Amino acid sequence: MQEYKEALERFYRAHKRMPSFSELMDLWDYKTKSAVHYRIEKLEEAGFIGKDGTGRIIPRSLESGIKLLGLVEAGFPSPAEEELLDVMSFDEYLTPNKESSYILKVKGDSMIGAGIREGDMVVVERRAQYKVGQIVVASIDNEYTMKYLRRSTKLTAGKKEGDYYLEPANEKYKPIYPNDTFRIEAVVIAVVRKY
Repeated sequence: MQEYKEALERFYRAHKRMPSFSELMDLWDYKTKSAVHYRIEKLEEAGFIGKDGTGRIIPRSLESGIKLLGLVEAGFPSPAEEELLDVMSFDEYLTPNKESSYILKVKGDSMIGAGIREGDMVVVERRAQYKVGQIVVASIDNEYTMKYLRRSTKLTAGKKEGDYYLEPANEKYKPIYPNDTFRIEAVVIAVVRKY
């Protein structure tokens, strides 16, 4: 199966799209579309590809991962040892639930205390439930923002105990209490920064 996956990877990297059935026949040197269909089912069962709503094949974990070689000390220096621990794909690591995840670019500095800076990319995931303390993307009074989800424990600024509000991770900004509408859109699950 590995040779079929690798041929599919090469086509995908070269063309930036998945091949058609007739292209797969040429790629895999098959004579019938039923043979292609069989191989697609096997690759789908293995999790390498999937199908969209129209039945077209889409990549799942086609791209090979990057070597995970070990740990690096961020405190006191320690002897360096290179040891292959695993091979990992950032795609799978950052977005285990691809259908409910998306990426947003950060604007502003209200979450700098949480290690999220302007220009960073955050991976967010839509969920059925959200917990107090999570960093969320929310619509508050018809405007979107990213903050910590909090719940008031006492009467604050005319708000009732138990009301939800949003708290920034920067002392320059004040907590945001909804006046009218409040809806959580997603929870932040990862931050990506390039240097």
